[in-house]
Amino acid sequence: MSGEAVWWVFAAFSLVWGLVIGSFLNVVILRMPEDRSLIPGSACPSCRTPVAPYDNVPVLSWLALRGRCRHCGAPISPQYPLIEALTGSLAFLAFVRFVPSVFEIDPAHGAAWLVYSSFLSILVVVSYVDLRHHIILDETSIYAVIPAILGVAGMNALGYTGWLDLGWRESVLGALLGGGAMAAVYFAVRFVLRTEGLGWGDVKLMAMMGAFLGPIPGLFLAVLMGSVLGSVVGLLKMVLTGQRGMLPMGPPLAVGAALYVLYGDLIRARVFPGIGAWEELMIWLLSG
Repeated sequence: MSGEAVWWVFAAFSLVWGLVIGSFLNVVILRMPEDRSLIPGSACPSCRTPVAPYDNVPVLSWLALRGRCRHCGAPISPQYPLIEALTGSLAFLAFVRFVPSVFEIDPAHGAAWLVYSSFLSILVVVSYVDLRHHIILDETSIYAVIPAILGVAGMNALGYTGWLDLGWRESVLGALLGGGAMAAVYFAVRFVLRTEGLGWGDVKLMAMMGAFLGPIPGLFLAVLMGSVLGSVVGLLKMVLTGQRGMLPMGPPLAVGAALYVLYGDLIRARVFPGIGAWEELMIWLLSG
């Protein structure tokens, strides 16, 4: 088997892995905001009949059943295949990003793919739950900080030197600065406007993102891109519907973080070339 064929085998595995994780994320998205257990198997929400394994194949089962329960015929939300397809696509794109050729198929690059495909999966949950429930779960924010730092440290221990090869110090500093900066904004808004314009969930989300991305340029560019995206979507909503009001911060920040993970080097070079000086300053401070 040629080297290119071997790479495609692993790439196909990353896609299938992402589809399976996406199926699990559907359970998390539906149950965790309601404090329901994740352990019982899936069942039809209408007739409560347990879903058989052959009806639980990501994307394909929904298509084969034409979006309806096999037993009662009730419609099955297209959310299920969409979340599965999105997570599978992100896992595949992460593989292309962190394991770009057969020469990078090794434990170090595999660890990088696992760490950041997990991060992208967390962002999927953050986005959907914040849009639907206007909350950011601790399990997908502050509880992920320590695993993020350990994941970065594990990549370092294995000798990873590719894209996003943060040191554990950068990961810790990113978590502290991300959470601290958002906490400062939270208290400033509360003091000036006498209202809670932000929630503690946003503070915890920023800490988690900082742990995965590092402070500069990672977290800075992710937040900048997310803020621009959120502003554009908010303006479009106001123009098209006439409705005003703050949009949830989770989804645009998650999109900004995902863009940085997958295309951050290109974005940094083409759009923000001057940020390199700040990055060099940060590296100097950490090395000192």
